[in-house]
Amino acid sequence: MIFPAADAHCDFLYFAATDGYDIRSRKDEQCMSLDRMKEGNVALQFFAAWTDDEEKRRSPLKQFLEMADAYHRMLAQNSGILTPFTKDFEPDCGKIATVLTIENAACMEGDIQNIDLFYEKGVRAIALTWNHRNGLAAPATSRIDTGLTKSGRAAVKRMTELNIAIDFAHLSDRGIDQILEMTDAPVFSSHTNARDLFYAPRSMKNEHIREIAKRGGVIGVNFYRKQLTDRKKACISDIVDHICYIADRICVDCVAIGSDFDGMWDYPADLSYSGHLPRLAEELLRRGMSEKEVYAVMYGNLARYMKQFV
Repeated sequence: MIFPAADAHCDFLYFAATDGYDIRSRKDEQCMSLDRMKEGNVALQFFAAWTDDEEKRRSPLKQFLEMADAYHRMLAQNSGILTPFTKDFEPDCGKIATVLTIENAACMEGDIQNIDLFYEKGVRAIALTWNHRNGLAAPATSRIDTGLTKSGRAAVKRMTELNIAIDFAHLSDRGIDQILEMTDAPVFSSHTNARDLFYAPRSMKNEHIREIAKRGGVIGVNFYRKQLTDRKKACISDIVDHICYIADRICVDCVAIGSDFDGMWDYPADLSYSGHLPRLAEELLRRGMSEKEVYAVMYGNLARYMKQFV
């Protein structure tokens, strides 16, 4: 069986805006491309607009606007292949559906009206933080977990009102708890692994994964080595360990894929680009998952979740 794939996170847009990455052809270090997505049967791809809050030349908001423009140019130039994700999208239609997201909402720049601007530009999911503390919240890697700021709470409230998916990736434990107390909206984490299986601050506790599953959300398992293994190189079996751990202990319906392609330079040895995703499906079958369960992990869970927001 050929399984379609859905990927909840890649960082292609940052480099499309700054380094001239083109989805139709690849530079040497570029990971994402149309040919590789087709090779891997990708039917749904999330494209993150990542704000570099250490950038001095361009404001966070300007960075977002440039990446949003790059996203819409990409769709216009490849309209025969790429299409915005919709409720009636079918993975066998011959096109690849896309979703625009934000990683690190520092681009809000303290103005809550910018959440409306993001929505107007097509953003349908937002992660409040990246690896550094910003004006909204503390990140998972923060030594002192101060959770959400007043602006962070206001952002979450407005995201809920606009029906923008709340992404817990990179957010601190206290911030996650505060959002769960604030809203009963379905939440997710685009690229996060299981902390109780392999410790990494960026990964999530089982209790948080359970709450996401309870609300109908998903966890996109990340391919980044430091969230997978102590070895010098990760491999598909490490990724599958996290998928099976979450599926067995929480629920198979809450597990998805969140590759982080173009957001790292240390890829798993046997899964270094989208074209290798069928290998992941093969390993899931080998581990004992049914075809129905593999379909859910590879595509169905993330697609089902996101249809609430488009």
